[in-house]
Amino acid sequence: MEVEIICKESIKPSSPTPPHLKIFNLCILDQLIITPYAPIILYYPNHNHDNIYQALQRSLVLKKSLSETLTQFYPLAGTIKNHLTIHCNDVGANYVLALVRGRLDGFLRNPDYRMINKFLPFEPSYDESSAGGRVTHVQVNIFKCGGIAIGLCVSHKILDGTAAYTFLKAWANMACGTKEVIYPNLSAPSIFPAKSMWLRDKINVLSQSVVKEGKCSTKRFVFGSNAIAMLKTEASRNGVKRPTRVEVVTSLIWKCAIVASKKAFGFQKTSQLTHMVNLRKKLAINMSRDLICNMIWISNAVCKASDEPTLHGLVNKLHDSIARIDDEFVKKAQGEEGYVALQKSLQELGETGSIRPLDNYNFTSWCNMGFYDIDFGWGKPSWVSGYIGDGVPVFMNLVTLMDTKCGGGIEAWVSLDEEEMKILQCNPELLAYATQDPSPLANDS
Repeated sequence: MEVEIICKESIKPSSPTPPHLKIFNLCILDQLIITPYAPIILYYPNHNHDNIYQALQRSLVLKKSLSETLTQFYPLAGTIKNHLTIHCNDVGANYVLALVRGRLDGFLRNPDYRMINKFLPFEPSYDESSAGGRVTHVQVNIFKCGGIAIGLCVSHKILDGTAAYTFLKAWANMACGTKEVIYPNLSAPSIFPAKSMWLRDKINVLSQSVVKEGKCSTKRFVFGSNAIAMLKTEASRNGVKRPTRVEVVTSLIWKCAIVASKKAFGFQKTSQLTHMVNLRKKLAINMSRDLICNMIWISNAVCKASDEPTLHGLVNKLHDSIARIDDEFVKKAQGEEGYVALQKSLQELGETGSIRPLDNYNFTSWCNMGFYDIDFGWGKPSWVSGYIGDGVPVFMNLVTLMDTKCGGGIEAWVSLDEEEMKILQCNPELLAYATQDPSPLANDS
């Protein structure tokens, strides 16, 4: 299977951005993210039995509707000026059209993970300088069977997972010509203003214990709905009240990662788990879901070197850490004096980060965001995937949780050091609940 780039062009907004909107200020929460881009790929089989030429016509619809959507989402048509601002200069989205010499249904039956990154307009890296770069990059991949995979890389300086969904949904609605036009809420800088670089400076210091050098390995573990129900039952049996599916899956992976680290190094280290928390539901404003920014904060749970890592114990630690990011915290974090609450929250993270030796595990959840509902006019995606970090020399221990197509299960995209991954993927407790790399076309049970 080969991917051939046919053309590259700039898709500019259908209407120019007014002069008074040429500079878009980022909010303070946008300084929290150190990863430059948030890649996502949506795979659409050819349900209409169109030939490849008809599929290529769809690219014209995608380009026109993208241009119209960028008029509303005008910061996404600009370039990154610095950590505080985006230059809304209408340079447009980088749009790549590619032909894939293979069938999408064959790929989905047995995914070749070496191919996944080729469906993206480029491969993001931690050492990439983003100043002056475009905010939005798209690659539309046309398979010889007429199937389509859309790869999106939008700057993580302005979009988190929920905001990425809002943009994709708005673009899809525009492509379909539906009456519902989604308008972005660009008010985040007034809610969480950024007057300086203090948070970015703090995060850069903290990231020194998170980002590491080595050889990354990314694996995909799928937890079906039945397995998740059993995990919930096990956690509840030991005193955990109403654990969520994200909590039990996160905690099991954390437990198995602790075991893998202990086997690799010969002793148990203190382990810190951070989990991104979506703040939108904690805001007392309308249209909070449509906020275009990184409306997230970090929860922090710790398993000491002397602690026994049990499932229910880790679930409780995780649950308590997320519970601290509550409505009251979000209220205090707003406005000109919000930095006081944010600094206090980061203090604990910094104190744990100074412990040596220390393992850091970073989790983010894209569950319940609706990516499987994104329909550009030819049906909903059969699979939604992330980015494969295999072989990357600079990385972090990162786990991205995503829905399975049927919605009841979870796909965990786990990136670890190669040697620790070899141990993790053979863990019998993990494999009792999860299947490694099943076909995305398999059921969700």
